[in-house]
Amino acid sequence: MKKTLILVRHAAAEDQKLMVRDFERELVGKGKTDASAMGRWMAGKGISPDYFLSSPAARAYQTAVIMGDQLHFQASEIMKADVLYDGGPRGYLSAVNALPETSHVVALFGHNPDITYFGEYLSGKDMDSMSKCSLVIIEFQDLEWAEVSAKTGQFILYQTPKELRDLNK
Repeated sequence: MKKTLILVRHAAAEDQKLMVRDFERELVGKGKTDASAMGRWMAGKGISPDYFLSSPAARAYQTAVIMGDQLHFQASEIMKADVLYDGGPRGYLSAVNALPETSHVVALFGHNPDITYFGEYLSGKDMDSMSKCSLVIIEFQDLEWAEVSAKTGQFILYQTPKELRDLNK
């Protein structure tokens, strides 16, 4: 059976300030708008995750909540994994390997550069650097989540908010 992993880099957030810890940085207006647009785009394409997993950092979780709202996914159902915040690609892999087998389409919300490195690790595709609020779709054929590893996934799509804005001009 096919499994689909949607890697989403968090949307645009506050600049790092002296009084705000990196972990607590929240989305700015552009970030909220982009997250909403990307969620609408996913809904319009019939991409419907059955599981959301997010870094616990404010900006990643807020991106998940806003996108989830567009996909009719309840915020209370979004799971958080500490390893998605500064856990490196190994942390991302451990989170994916622990996903429930009952989930077939998973949206994972995280941070650069780790999320880009992780997408490259899984698919073998050079992705340069994921832009804010962009997503990568990777599919796995006949694997359980625990079996996902290096180059076991097939790169399907890379979508950015800028591409959506350019389409609507």
